[in-house]
Amino acid sequence: MEINEQETKKAKKADSHLKWIIQVFVTTFILSICFSFISTNGVSKLSILPAVIILVIVIFVGIIFDIIGVAVTVANEEEFHAKATKKAAGAKTSLLLIKHATKVANVCADVIGDICGVLSGAISTMVSMKLTQSLGMPANIQFIISAVVAACTVGGKAIGKEIANKKSTEIVYMAGKIVSKFKSEK
Repeated sequence: MEINEQETKKAKKADSHLKWIIQVFVTTFILSICFSFISTNGVSKLSILPAVIILVIVIFVGIIFDIIGVAVTVANEEEFHAKATKKAAGAKTSLLLIKHATKVANVCADVIGDICGVLSGAISTMVSMKLTQSLGMPANIQFIISAVVAACTVGGKAIGKEIANKKSTEIVYMAGKIVSKFKSEK
């Protein structure tokens, strides 16, 4: 009897995991299409400076969400229990983020982070095309711009991971406060 119960639990967990994978796949697909469409159409109509500013913002957003993803995986849950009992704003939400660290890290670092990576690549291509057309720069400037974008992204994430490891409590608490503004803590 106990074996069937364990098998049922394993099957339910596998179903839940499969549902999560499908949700993440579909959500990422839809968000990627939407953001790519918006950024491609929006950035293509901008001059070089606003396009570069948007590119920097997209890179920065990817780094920030990667930091949050790492922070929730290394944060210590116990540090938030006292804050939650004192009803500190965002403490319960911070606990939820930590309890669901795998999913939170997946959404932050993979879904949002990877979408930002794809967008920054597309935007950097548009920026290089604008530079080629308006300033008469050589077409192979795209390789340099792509390399700078990749280096900034990877370097920024490396710095961010170090910060996330050292300041995980503060980062998760700040994320918990922000998320709690959009949902009610019970």
